[in-house]
Amino acid sequence: MPNACVVGLGKSGIAAARLLKRQGWDVAVSDRNASPNLVPIQQMLESEGITVLLGHSFTPAADFQQIVVSPGVPWDLPALVEARDRNIETIGEMELAWRSLCEIPWVGITGTNGKTTTTALIAAIFQAAGFNAPACGNIGYAACEVALASGIRDQGFGIQETADIAGTNAARHPTPDTRSPDWIIAEISSYQIESSSTLKPCIGVWTTFTPDHLSRHYTIENYFAIKAKLLDQSDEMVLNGDDPYLREALGDRCPNACWTSVQGKAKLVGDRGAYIESGWVWFDDDKILPADALKMVGAHNQQNLLMAVATAKLAGIENGAIALAIASFPGVPHRLERICVRDGVEFINDSKATNYDAAEVGLAAVAAPVVLIAGGEAKAGDDRAWLAKIQEKAAAVLLIGSAADAFGDRLTQIGYSTYEKAETLENAVPRAAELAKQNPAKVVLLSPACASFDQFQSFEQRGDRFRELCLAL
Repeated sequence: MPNACVVGLGKSGIAAARLLKRQGWDVAVSDRNASPNLVPIQQMLESEGITVLLGHSFTPAADFQQIVVSPGVPWDLPALVEARDRNIETIGEMELAWRSLCEIPWVGITGTNGKTTTTALIAAIFQAAGFNAPACGNIGYAACEVALASGIRDQGFGIQETADIAGTNAARHPTPDTRSPDWIIAEISSYQIESSSTLKPCIGVWTTFTPDHLSRHYTIENYFAIKAKLLDQSDEMVLNGDDPYLREALGDRCPNACWTSVQGKAKLVGDRGAYIESGWVWFDDDKILPADALKMVGAHNQQNLLMAVATAKLAGIENGAIALAIASFPGVPHRLERICVRDGVEFINDSKATNYDAAEVGLAAVAAPVVLIAGGEAKAGDDRAWLAKIQEKAAAVLLIGSAADAFGDRLTQIGYSTYEKAETLENAVPRAAELAKQNPAKVVLLSPACASFDQFQSFEQRGDRFRELCLAL
C-alpha cells in the first residue's frame, strides 16, 4: 500500500490520519509530544491500523509518498523543507480535506481577528436557509472530520469520540451531518493557507489585518501575502472596507470585490457591498435587517454582521433566512462569552483574544471598570493601543502564564501599578472576584492577549477552565 505520514497528533492530525486510512494509505502519525495524555489516542488509532509515534522527531523516510501537516507544525520545519526538496508531496490537513470536498462550494474566511464570529454567523445563516453547511477549520470540526462524516458508520468510529479523547471543545457541537454538505463554511488560518496549494473557495472573506504570527511568518509582508493567496484563488471576495490596511492594500487591486462598511454606502470601495445606514443593514440597494438585530456586545460585531450578510447575498440566500439566523444567534464560545453574573459582576470569557488587537477589542466592548485577567504565551506585536485601553478601562489586572513578568514590566513602564501576578487561572478567578467587590468593577474579563500553549492545549481549553472556575465561585 502507499505510505503516508501525518505530522502532529492534534484534532486535525487525527482526522487527517483517518481520512488517509479510508483512502487506502498505510498511515503513520508522528508527534514530538510524549505526554501520557496522548496514550489513549495512540491506542485508539492503532486499533484502527494507524501507527502512532509519540516522542518522535519527524524525518522524511524514503518510502513516504505523501506527508500531511497539522496546522500547528511550522511549514518551514527543516524536515518538511527536505521532504519538499525530495519531491515528496507535502500538504496541510485543510488541503487534504479540500481534495475530498472540492466538488462542494466553499466559503473560506480568513483574517487576523473576527474570523470565528464571522464564520459562525455565516454558518448560522446558511443553515437557517436550509443548507447542510457545517462550520469547520479553526471553528467546530477539523475540515477532514467533515470529509470523514459520510463514512462514519462504515468505519465504526465517531468524530465525537475523537474530539472527546483529544480533549477539545468539539464535544459542545453535534456530530456532523452524514449527508453530503451543500456548502463548506471554513475558518482558515494563515497556517492552513500556507500549506494548501489548490484550495479555491467559491466565496473568500477577509475580516481584518494586523500584525500577528510574525514568529512564524517573520514579516508582515509574508503574512499578508499568505492571506491574500486565499482571496486571489476565490471566485468572489468579501472584504472589510473599514480595515485601513485592507482598504489601502486592496482598494485599487480589488475594485470588483464585495466591500463592507459600517459608515454607510458612501464609504464602500467600488459599487458593490454591504453597509449600515440609518440603523439598517443594506446590501447594494436592498434593505436587509435592523443593524441592532445581532445581540452581541462590541461595535466590531457590526462589521462581522456585514461580512456575513454580504456572503449570504452572494450565495443567493433570501432576506428572511438572514434575519431569522441573526435574531437567534447565541454568540461564539470563548469570544466575549458571558459566563455568569455574581454579586452584580459579569464574568466574561474572551479566551480567543490571543493577540493585542483582539484583546483591545475585547476591552473596548465591555463596561468599565473592568478587572482584567491577561497573559499566557506572548506573541510579537504592537501592544501600545492595548495598554492604553487598559489604562482607560481596567480597575485592576491579574497576570498569568509565562508572559506575566514581561507584561508586568510593560504596565510599570506606562505608569500602571494596580496589577498582580496571579500565575494561574485557579488563582486569578477568585482573586478577580475579590477585586471586583473592592473597586467596585462591573466586569471580570479573561482576555489574555496571548496564546495558551504555556499552560493549556488550546484557547478553548483555557476558556473552558475559566468557565468552570467562574461557575464554581
